[in-house]
Amino acid sequence: MNAGGAEIWLRILLVAFPIGAVAALVVRGALGRAIVAAAAAVGSAAGFALAAMVLGWGEPVRGSFAFPLAPLVFRLDPLGAFFLVVTAIVGFAASLYSFGYGAGSPWRVLRTTGVNLNLLLLGLSLQVMADSPLTFLLVWELMSLAAYFLVLAEPDEPGAVNAATWYFGVTHAGFAALFAMFFLWSGGALTASFVELRAVPLDGALRDAVFLLALVGFGTKAGIIPLHIWLPRAHPVAPSHASALMSGVVLKMGVYGLVRVTFDLLGSGPAWWGMLVLALGTVSALLGVLYALMQHDLKRLLAYHSIENIGIIFMGLGAALLFRTYDLPLLSALALAAALYHTLNHACFKALLFLGAGAVVRATHTRNIEELGGLIRRMPRTAFAFLIGSAAISTLPPLNGFASEWLLFQSLLGGARIPAQSVAVLMPVGVGLLALSSGLAAACFVKAFGITFLAIPRSPHAEAAEEAPRSMQAGMFLLVAACVGLGLGPAFVVPLLGRLIARLPGLEPAIGLHAANGALTGLPDGLGQMSPPAVALGLVAVAVVVAVVLRALAPPFRLRRGATWGCGRLLQTPRMQYTATSFAEPLRRVFAQLYRPTEDLTVEVHPDSEYFVRAIRYESRVHPWVERLLYQPLLAMVRGAGRRVRQMQAGSVHLYLAYMCAALVVLLFVARWLP
Repeated sequence: MNAGGAEIWLRILLVAFPIGAVAALVVRGALGRAIVAAAAAVGSAAGFALAAMVLGWGEPVRGSFAFPLAPLVFRLDPLGAFFLVVTAIVGFAASLYSFGYGAGSPWRVLRTTGVNLNLLLLGLSLQVMADSPLTFLLVWELMSLAAYFLVLAEPDEPGAVNAATWYFGVTHAGFAALFAMFFLWSGGALTASFVELRAVPLDGALRDAVFLLALVGFGTKAGIIPLHIWLPRAHPVAPSHASALMSGVVLKMGVYGLVRVTFDLLGSGPAWWGMLVLALGTVSALLGVLYALMQHDLKRLLAYHSIENIGIIFMGLGAALLFRTYDLPLLSALALAAALYHTLNHACFKALLFLGAGAVVRATHTRNIEELGGLIRRMPRTAFAFLIGSAAISTLPPLNGFASEWLLFQSLLGGARIPAQSVAVLMPVGVGLLALSSGLAAACFVKAFGITFLAIPRSPHAEAAEEAPRSMQAGMFLLVAACVGLGLGPAFVVPLLGRLIARLPGLEPAIGLHAANGALTGLPDGLGQMSPPAVALGLVAVAVVVAVVLRALAPPFRLRRGATWGCGRLLQTPRMQYTATSFAEPLRRVFAQLYRPTEDLTVEVHPDSEYFVRAIRYESRVHPWVERLLYQPLLAMVRGAGRRVRQMQAGSVHLYLAYMCAALVVLLFVARWLP
């Protein structure tokens, strides 16, 4: 491994993605789709190789490019390399998937998707290498605009324009916060390197302002509540491989930015920093899964689960900040390792679920779970892949979701060591709410998988569904392998994360996180140990024993097949099975005070007698209270201000000249009297 080899992979990455973007503009048909997908796959593979070299070698890779204002400076260190691995894995799977997914799509959709898929992957890859505020902000804008055009790739899709508008507005509000953060921090010197920023002395108030601006700016990209408003709108309408990238990687750029600023550049802060991040993460995890339970749009359900998992990651970041404040570096490193591990795991299983949902939508032309059912017989491989993703996100062992959440539980249980009792008592609350959100996630994905793939088809579309093309299956099964491998291999991943975290200021004890005999060791005293391979072997052994016992005790009768009893009905019909609404109804009643649903019951009776009912219609809607309490009043205020300002636009040139003269006079006074 040497710098020359890393430079070769970097050049391949920088060339492959633009080739794919250009090919999407000029080459049509299957050949164009193949070139676009191949270029994205090659660029992602080059990114993975580059990141692997930096993680293994331990030395950063540097580079710069000429730009009209100032050189764009790049530096890939182990922290950035970890997030580049996340980008590369999901990007490679999405690239394979895109070839089959685009078959039959209109040329304008393929062109928009192909260009912006490659530009988004380029932006994501460069984002983790940016080494100055100017470079960071420019690449951030490239990434944001590419994602915006992917959301708008199919403008005729219901809600696409509205979703793209929300995304554009919220993400640029976050950009404004990041610009203000870097401007205050650097004193206006946006071309300063991150090394120079690290040495800038900040007083208490300015330090807190920088942290809050970073939390707002990166929180909008991550989709943390209450800055999540764009996420459940944008994910459902984007092409499914774009949704996989946005949920699996784009959201993680918010996590990367917050880790880079708070753990690397800014240094330790007061306890309220960690408490605020932990509280936002807990609220996001709980509300995200609760609102996901009420969704019947398959992709919108997955989008709300992204909010839940981002909340889990922020819980780890908040706990790490708290432990660092109270001089508990090993616990801080463990919490940060859990957050980063869950970042990688969520990227894999959520991208897998979005790709599986895309295969379902492509085959049935609907995202409504109520119109699906019975797909396990028509799409068995897609059903298997979606089942693995569902089990992983439900934190079932031995898959990857279980491994990272187990680590997070261990770190939160260590919160009793915080000397401030008023803070330490919050940790058991976090543990309980994390356990609640995990249980609700399992219930939600029993609904998502069961109503979608099991029982009887509920519509002609589901009846006529066919299995996804092989390129789409290849993308899904690559992520299936990642979910299984990361679930069995925390003894390899966590020590790697420990070496990475040990390079951050104040977290040097993280180097003690290691493994022995397949079990994680080096954890603080009093915390548990876990060996995922042993758990997997135990589960396999139990399954084998149960199968053998059942076979040995089976009575010597022939198996007969017959129709199940249907309450007196002769034939089974789709109306006789559970729906997504009926499945979620008990939980909606339990959390009714939080949901505050609106209900409408209409009973149609016979005109001659009210005792003969013709039809009963029941409709219930759940409106997220964050939108009602925060965004609806904000939008009303903005619209009102817009109407008042619009009155100034009278169409008179003389009036416009008067406005300009008045503004000039005000500026002259300001220039004269201000020092």
